[in-house]
Amino acid sequence: MKPLLEIKNITMKFGSLVANEDVSFTIHENEIVSLIGPNGAGKTTLFNCITGFYKPYCGNVIFDGKDITGMAPHKICRLGVTRTFQIVKTLNEMTVKENVMTGAFLHTNNRKKAEEIAEEILDITGLTPKKDVLGANLTIADRKRVEIARALATNPRILMLDECMAGLNQTEIKDVMSLCLKLKEKGLSLLIVEHIMEAIMPISDNIVVLNAGKKITEGPPQEVVNNEEVIKAYLGERYHAKSKKS
Repeated sequence: MKPLLEIKNITMKFGSLVANEDVSFTIHENEIVSLIGPNGAGKTTLFNCITGFYKPYCGNVIFDGKDITGMAPHKICRLGVTRTFQIVKTLNEMTVKENVMTGAFLHTNNRKKAEEIAEEILDITGLTPKKDVLGANLTIADRKRVEIARALATNPRILMLDECMAGLNQTEIKDVMSLCLKLKEKGLSLLIVEHIMEAIMPISDNIVVLNAGKKITEGPPQEVVNNEEVIKAYLGERYHAKSKKS
């Protein structure tokens, strides 16, 4: 089966600093792939290369058979590759519904149509009860959910989530995990950057591990957590022992 997204030999440099080096992996339709690694491993840089915020030094990003390398972010988003950001940027003077509508306006100029799209997404993400709350009055968990909802309103085929569970409590993390699985059931593919292994292990089909800008391994979750190089570079023996017990 042809991949929906192909990351082919991506290298990204900032002067003499190599942030990504020859990174390759694929995402298929209706698949959740998680990208893990220590701080400074190059995960967000890779996100920026995929979504057009950076033009890679070399390598290619292929989406649905089309080379989108270095294409403008709004054009990539229009094609169906949408992302969230580590630093949540809620539009504070707008309501939750209006925040989500801004995503819907990518494909329509009709306010009524944008409202219909937003209301559908609010229902999917569990935000309907808060649709009239101003962005400034939201908790961090709700801000992150609004960020996801706004991205979904652009009608993506791949949703890229950059640390959407950071700073959340256990209940809130489980809610995001459930939402990710719900989106997969609806046919969406997801690429997730996350540090909380207990959250991504149960929901991921495949895990890609970066360290110092290089991919050190990829594979099913249980295979990855038992990889000696991953344990040494990122997980540590404590997590490895814990995963073996469970």
